[in-house]
Amino acid sequence: MAKFNESVFRTHGPLLLFTTPEKFYIHPENDTNELLVIDRVSHKVLLEPNNCQLMAESISGQRILGLIGIINLLAGPYLIIISRAAEIGQIMDQPVYHIEEIDLLPFTRNTLHLTEEQNNANTLYISMIKSVLSTPEFYFSYSYDITHTLQRLSKADPEFSKRSLFERSDSRFVWNQHSMQPLLSKPELSRYWLPITLGFISIKSITINRKVFSYIIISRRSANRAGTRLFTRGADNQGNVANFVETEQIVEFEGSRSSFTQIRGSIPLIWSQMPNLKYKPPPIVLPNFNQAEIMQKHIDSLIEHYSKVTLISLIDSKPPESSISAKYKEVFNSISPRNARYQYFDFHHECSKMRWHRLSILMEQIAHDQRQYGYFLCLSDGRISSTQEGVFRSNCIDSLDRTNVVQSMIAKTSLEEQLKKFNILFVGEKIEDHPFLYNVFRNVWADNADICSLQYSGTGALKTDFTRTGKRSQMGLLQDGLNSMMRYYKNNFADGFRQDSIDLFLGKYVVTEEEGRSYPCPLSSKKDNRYFFLPLFLLGSAAMFFCSLFLRNEFDTETFAFLLFWAGMVAGCCIVIGYYGNEFVDFPKLCPLRPNAIDN
Repeated sequence: MAKFNESVFRTHGPLLLFTTPEKFYIHPENDTNELLVIDRVSHKVLLEPNNCQLMAESISGQRILGLIGIINLLAGPYLIIISRAAEIGQIMDQPVYHIEEIDLLPFTRNTLHLTEEQNNANTLYISMIKSVLSTPEFYFSYSYDITHTLQRLSKADPEFSKRSLFERSDSRFVWNQHSMQPLLSKPELSRYWLPITLGFISIKSITINRKVFSYIIISRRSANRAGTRLFTRGADNQGNVANFVETEQIVEFEGSRSSFTQIRGSIPLIWSQMPNLKYKPPPIVLPNFNQAEIMQKHIDSLIEHYSKVTLISLIDSKPPESSISAKYKEVFNSISPRNARYQYFDFHHECSKMRWHRLSILMEQIAHDQRQYGYFLCLSDGRISSTQEGVFRSNCIDSLDRTNVVQSMIAKTSLEEQLKKFNILFVGEKIEDHPFLYNVFRNVWADNADICSLQYSGTGALKTDFTRTGKRSQMGLLQDGLNSMMRYYKNNFADGFRQDSIDLFLGKYVVTEEEGRSYPCPLSSKKDNRYFFLPLFLLGSAAMFFCSLFLRNEFDTETFAFLLFWAGMVAGCCIVIGYYGNEFVDFPKLCPLRPNAIDN
């Protein structure tokens, strides 16, 4: 096995960007010998020697942190740049950065060639791209491959480190594959190919028993089947699942490194749970799909990447989740995959009435697998002492809240073993014996839970009070209620825009110049006015009801009649809106949804 080492290849950055009416000139901040030249008229991208072109132009440069790529909108191509980023720490002595601000620079100098409708759509498309890239949290590194686990990096051959970060990255977790395409066709530009990934990274320095170590969490969100909570459920035809996140826990100590990896993802069946104004729309396994084949593809992919897998299902055994829970187990048993085991734990039933101690039942059920899987360990001299032989794949219905709790408990067990291996913890000691370490561990995992939830559902996670404190609280229950209400609003009335934005940035929908001329722009479709007036009428009726209730000095027959009338109007509006629930939901407009998904 190759010696575990840091990257030899380094992507250029920071950069200096010079803009003229005809061209973008870009060169590394510490190297003025070459220029990346992007012609704003012909759209050609070339690498040229620096022959004092910039001095002739007499222009000043703008410091940027990197290129995300080029994307075509109605006005033409736009260069996407990282205008502000912050270093959050180092992994293997290589800096890692968090993107704080991006910008889109148009190739065209104006939009006079667009119709009014096209101009409005183009402005909306720009806001969509900015919306996606403002999602917390995007990361990059010029010299460390944050898309791979330490174990995958350790298995690489010597040629691996000579390739660009973009070429050797794990494509599952690269979010700018589409926008980087105009540059990828030119190998001479490889040092400008900067992969970015969406997820969560925390790097902490901790001192325990007079020993200093780095505690690192890296969560990598897959760009395959990316989307929002209710519009992107289950698997696609290739076995990619929604909300797939790989989370790696790393310990660095005196040149040695260990890591433990877990994954989460939506239930690997083709199913939907389309919003329809109900608080919990029923999940529906879609007919006319070969569910066994889909699940087999998914599990085969997991085994290819992680060797063995334990699939932990935390969904309810009662409606509305019971039907998909039963189907999950039925399909898994029908294919009986090798090197995969199914473990069911009814989280809500077992832990109801604040009985959170019963999570120990699940930990006992998977204890043998965790001992067998182990963790990755690379010693300071480069020798691989142990490897992780399998992975836990956890899911609940959203693969968020219950999943977060279980993943943090599995991670805690592994962390204790890693720290004892390094003699940071003594025999018999636990993480709880060191309040500072325990506090950092709990808060990092709660922060990870919140960010993963924000990216998928639009709100922070539920049950994080348990992750942060080890127990549930009344304040935590109140916060869960607020987050649940925000999820309801966003999933029904805002996620269509979010889903469209993701599809646009990832290239699932491609804008053409003829859009708005030869055929209508999909964003131009509008709902009938009655779908706006009915909610307004509902709010007006509710306001009149409460005015009649609270602003009258005495309750007589006339007041009672007013109350009955407005109460009837409120009830009538609610019934009509509930019956036509789908019509009021903000559905995506750019990419078609699955067949039968809305009808069900």
